[in-house]
Amino acid sequence: MILRSRAASTRRARGRGPGAAAVVSAGAVIAVAALVAGCSPGAPGLGPTSAAGDAGSRITDVPGLPDAALDVMNQPEFASGRWLISVQDLDTGETLIDLDGDKLAEPGSFVKTYSAGAAWVQWGPDHTVTTPVKQSGAVSGGTLAGDLVLVAQGDLTMGGRTKADGTVDFTNLDHNDANPLPGATLTTGDPLAGLDELAEQVRAAGITAVSGDVVIDDRLFTGSLDGKPVTPIVINQNILDILITPGAEGEPATGALTPVVSPWKLDLQVETVAPGAETHISDPAVSDDDPTTIVVEGTINADSDPSLKIYELPDPATFARTAFIEALERAGVAVSVDPVRPNSDAGLGDAAAVEALPTVAELESLPLSEEATYVMKVSYNRGAQTLICRLAADAGETECGKGLAVAQQIWADAGLDTLGASLVDGSGLAGNFITPENAVEIQTIMSKRPDAEAWRDTMPILGVDGSLADVQKDSPAAGKVFAKTGTLLGSDPFNDRFRLVTKTLGGVMDTEGGRHLAFTIIVNQGFADDIQGVFQANDDVGKVAALIQQAY
Repeated sequence: MILRSRAASTRRARGRGPGAAAVVSAGAVIAVAALVAGCSPGAPGLGPTSAAGDAGSRITDVPGLPDAALDVMNQPEFASGRWLISVQDLDTGETLIDLDGDKLAEPGSFVKTYSAGAAWVQWGPDHTVTTPVKQSGAVSGGTLAGDLVLVAQGDLTMGGRTKADGTVDFTNLDHNDANPLPGATLTTGDPLAGLDELAEQVRAAGITAVSGDVVIDDRLFTGSLDGKPVTPIVINQNILDILITPGAEGEPATGALTPVVSPWKLDLQVETVAPGAETHISDPAVSDDDPTTIVVEGTINADSDPSLKIYELPDPATFARTAFIEALERAGVAVSVDPVRPNSDAGLGDAAAVEALPTVAELESLPLSEEATYVMKVSYNRGAQTLICRLAADAGETECGKGLAVAQQIWADAGLDTLGASLVDGSGLAGNFITPENAVEIQTIMSKRPDAEAWRDTMPILGVDGSLADVQKDSPAAGKVFAKTGTLLGSDPFNDRFRLVTKTLGGVMDTEGGRHLAFTIIVNQGFADDIQGVFQANDDVGKVAALIQQAY
């Protein structure tokens, strides 16, 4: 989760001050509305520190660290927290800065460096997965007397985020985080493009009708993240997008549901209010009367841009089944079964039997380099966890949790001292711990690979794109720092303020003097009286990185 400063994000939700916040970790950016979401509390901080090791004292005399960086770190909002920094020259191996670099701290979404990196080391950036459609039964006169089975493989985008040049499409404020973040936007591609391609291949194979069922085989792995399913079938990141556009003052707003898939419907109860009045739109929820009707309530001011909200699908396989049936019908393949009934794999044989069936269509995923770019640039939580699940499946396991042990072995074989990290998931929720030195060690390992530049480019770029697009945009270091972010945000209801559990920034940089450095910066347990102070902390960590970049 990254905190990004935007004017729209400074509006405090009705009745929601910092005292209401729970610990939150999201994929990219959060706004005040997210701070009251029910989340598991993060682990407590490990206590304040300073260069001298005295709790609460000013940080002084850190060898190699610019004095201007100390000024940032010694601001009052960080006085009872602690900073941890490790910086190493990638060419010489020299440690340039070490401030508690060997101590554990929560890194938030920086953990994605470990999960995406493990997949990268295991398979390489050109690796793809292929999602097949199998047929059971024979075809006679164009009619398949049997089932079509789409065998899900954990493709993160399923053709729905591919640009004309073959690269992944993303926006800096990704739709996955639209509920907590005002200003999230959509890409222009068709999220159902991959299903349409598969359907057209089915038709080209001579199938014009299916007398059996259409089934999504999602048994490759099973898992969850923050209480929500992580599955091998991913259509539009398994969410429905709801774009709300204001009308004239006093008139209802209009809404568009994307993608349009039966039986989902939108019940929009959003009123357009006067310019400058408060925009306050509820998170989408299903109707009490109809579990396939999504209700959105609230107000939107007449001068505002369209507002994006999302609904997370509780049953991705059933949604994908319906969407695939509709794609088949668009391609001219008639399907006789009920398109909206729940998906069921009960009639399938085991995985080996399904694999042995004839293949009538295939969809190749984007290369891992592009999948990792999406995961890292926008900090896509379920995407990172899916990579852990795919590692588990590749090792013959079906439980996603087993993927962490696989990742550990991959990193150990690559030379990482894995005791410098303690991980509970691949996305960076509360409960993960790393040392800054360990994170730098990962970047050192990756820098020695022939695809080091491609790995570097998956990370957000300071002041340019992804979760760092708005951080230090006017700094001379902009464009020269490539780093993954991470944030855990909590609350202090006792004092009615926000608590920054952790803010992390780590990666590589090309310095002003032409050096190539790996770095990790973590601050734990900062405080802010209002949300703007939390946003400022995000920029403060970026400023420390920028000052280091300029100093060397």
